[in-house]
Amino acid sequence: MSDPVHPRRPLPVVDTKPAPPRPAAPTPIAYPNLGHVIAVSSGKGGVGKSTVAVNLAVALARAGARVGLMDADIYGPNLPRMLGVDAPPPVVDQKIIPLEAHGVKVISLGLLINKDQPAIWRGPIVMKIIGQFLGDVQWGALDYLVVDMPPGTGDAQLSLVQSTSVHGAIIVTTPQEVAVGDALRGVRMFQRVNVPVLGIVENMSYLECPHCGKPTPIFGAGGGERLARQLGLPMLARVPLYPRIVEGSDTGRPVVEEEPGSTAARAFVTIAERVVEALSAAAAPA
Repeated sequence: MSDPVHPRRPLPVVDTKPAPPRPAAPTPIAYPNLGHVIAVSSGKGGVGKSTVAVNLAVALARAGARVGLMDADIYGPNLPRMLGVDAPPPVVDQKIIPLEAHGVKVISLGLLINKDQPAIWRGPIVMKIIGQFLGDVQWGALDYLVVDMPPGTGDAQLSLVQSTSVHGAIIVTTPQEVAVGDALRGVRMFQRVNVPVLGIVENMSYLECPHCGKPTPIFGAGGGERLARQLGLPMLARVPLYPRIVEGSDTGRPVVEEEPGSTAARAFVTIAERVVEALSAAAAPA
């Protein structure tokens, strides 16, 4: 029963008026010259997603593919350092010419702004930049475009899938449960927007003893494999914690090229091989 002295009032956030219709999502544009678009993503930062993207791209190029690498991490564009490139890309006939390193064409906001300049931008600008990286860069004819996504499930991820057809996503995690839980949200996000998840990569899976090769699970064990089983997804590879990966990322020398015989490099090559197999199987007629 209502109180005549203190009548009930609706909360300020409650409105009985019908909600205005949402604007239609933009129709993705097909870019046949880009080949297969592969998003490398994670639910959180610090899991080595950019390292996986760089070494995947270089491994694909070393196998003979024409590969582009697009840095969609607008707020933390690290690919120029990791690939050893540091020059403004030229512009010809209003098209940006991507730089090339280790057989991979690369574009990043880090090549277009000063190193100490923060990208303090909202979603619409992020979407515009991603659209320009797709359509205004002279990629040429590619077999694969690897897209390094920022952490989370926000503007950049939605902007990419609304801008073009994404043929598959790779989810990167580390073994501990706090990372796996965020990776699960990353998987669910791509599934909700109808992007096939190609599999899980467990990075920093273990520390390999340089003397005996014995693995030591620094960050726990088995989180990536449990996530893959839970979701019915392939486990693409377990990448060890290897000092040369860190050194190569800081000096622009990807481990796949610098030490192709190392356990870490072989893991990245395995990822590339399994991604190619999955995309080929998906493209094959039923």
